[in-house]
Amino acid sequence: MMQLRCVWYLSAVRNRPVQLQLNATRRCSTVQGEVRVRFAPSPTGFLHLGGLRTALYNYIFAKKYGGSFILRLEDTDQSRLVPGAAESIEDMLEWAGVPPDEGPRRGGSVGPYLQSQRLDLYSRTAQQLVESDHAYCCFCSSQRLDLLKKEALRTGQTPRYDNRCRHLRAGQVQEKLAQGVPHVIRFRLDAGVEAFQDLIFGRNHHEVAQVEGDPVVMKADGFPTYHLANIVDDHYMRISHVLRGSEWLISTSKHLLMYRALGWQPPTFGHLPLLMNKDGTKLSKRQGDIFIQSFQRDGVLPEALLDITTNCGSGFNTNRIGRRIDELVSEFNPSKITTHSALLDLEKLPEFNRIHLKRRIEDEEQCLLLIRDLQGQIQQACTAQIQHEQVLHEDYIRRVLHLRKGHISSLKQLVSPAYAYLWVRPSVSSQQVAALTTEGQHIASLVLKLIAERGEELAVDRLSKDLKTLAKQIKDTKYREVMKLLRLALSGLQQGPSVAEMMVSLGPAEISHRFQKLALLSETSQT
Repeated sequence: MMQLRCVWYLSAVRNRPVQLQLNATRRCSTVQGEVRVRFAPSPTGFLHLGGLRTALYNYIFAKKYGGSFILRLEDTDQSRLVPGAAESIEDMLEWAGVPPDEGPRRGGSVGPYLQSQRLDLYSRTAQQLVESDHAYCCFCSSQRLDLLKKEALRTGQTPRYDNRCRHLRAGQVQEKLAQGVPHVIRFRLDAGVEAFQDLIFGRNHHEVAQVEGDPVVMKADGFPTYHLANIVDDHYMRISHVLRGSEWLISTSKHLLMYRALGWQPPTFGHLPLLMNKDGTKLSKRQGDIFIQSFQRDGVLPEALLDITTNCGSGFNTNRIGRRIDELVSEFNPSKITTHSALLDLEKLPEFNRIHLKRRIEDEEQCLLLIRDLQGQIQQACTAQIQHEQVLHEDYIRRVLHLRKGHISSLKQLVSPAYAYLWVRPSVSSQQVAALTTEGQHIASLVLKLIAERGEELAVDRLSKDLKTLAKQIKDTKYREVMKLLRLALSGLQQGPSVAEMMVSLGPAEISHRFQKLALLSETSQT
């Protein structure tokens, strides 16, 4: 057995103090034991739909079986880190309603939860692999590796390392180390990988040694690669189940070889089918609209996002629209997860959002939060033109929300031009009135009389009947033109909600103000 000390890491890394709270005892990797799952994104970018879906399934699995959901940030690729991405990932998980039980922000008993703060642990584990002859120092230059790659591509082969340094004698290795030759540590891929039972894909077996060269587990800068860091962290964080994307399925046999080399019990693996566009193409980070921050900015509700990402996939006893997180947990059944890719149709997202917005409006506590949100949006969009501070009152906005629930798919719609009449008095010209009728003044007086009779108690159904009766009292203007005139006076628009609903939304005082204006306008045009 090779007894070598590979001094492969930078002294700054080697001397960095790390406080690790470790417990090497593993629990049984079954659903009956302690369930601990993790979501381990890299902060080389912001959280997108594919990542949220992986986090969601881990969260649901943990909550279904009374376990813990851990967030671990795999920040070892220092050159590609995006400023603010780590904080944003945590923000977006909390916004989405899938907060981790343990993580960088919340802490926990097996931290740190940033891989860059666990480097001593990886170095000790890599050294253990070297000393047990399961890994070795590789001194191949980047130029040689590039030549190997180019030659493989030229001959139509898959590029792979040729394991040259695996065969160096102990004396050769010590000589190169003494000379300070830059090097990495590679893991020996041996034949004889045992098959494993994936929770979703069933029995799997990949003889990785036949198709791959020995993988790098420790880079020359002292940082680990994914292959080493993820198994070390999963072991010491006592992860019972690894639920990750199916793109990692073929790497699992490689990871199992590392578990065996270290004498560790591996977790149970489950590889989730990929989330794809509705046409079967791969979701790409280049699609700017798949980032969670984009959905948040566009007024998408988190529960609608969770609903659509699970509705297009599998893993539930039933498949229906409108589930919230507690219902997703109660209906979750991992045996129902299929191997088929989940096809996501984002054109359906407004419908999901409409359903969940309606449920929020109907919940008194949630509705109050919507009111606060909408008040801010109104002030931002219509500050200079707001007709009266009354439109910012809680009762007024609540009435609008309840009348429009089921019709709107986001709050942002209510500050669009189509609904400006709710907050800003419309501008109506005498020419617009004259184009519809010569009886504008008479019609306005009838409406004012009706509203005075009805008082504060206005209801859509009753008003609809009243308006039909009112129209019959007008000689020379047809019902359709009467309704067009009423809509014009109320909103300045030619379409929108029913005239009766507009009137109930605005309330008696504002209706009266707008029809007094119509009466004056008609009177002026006739003189």
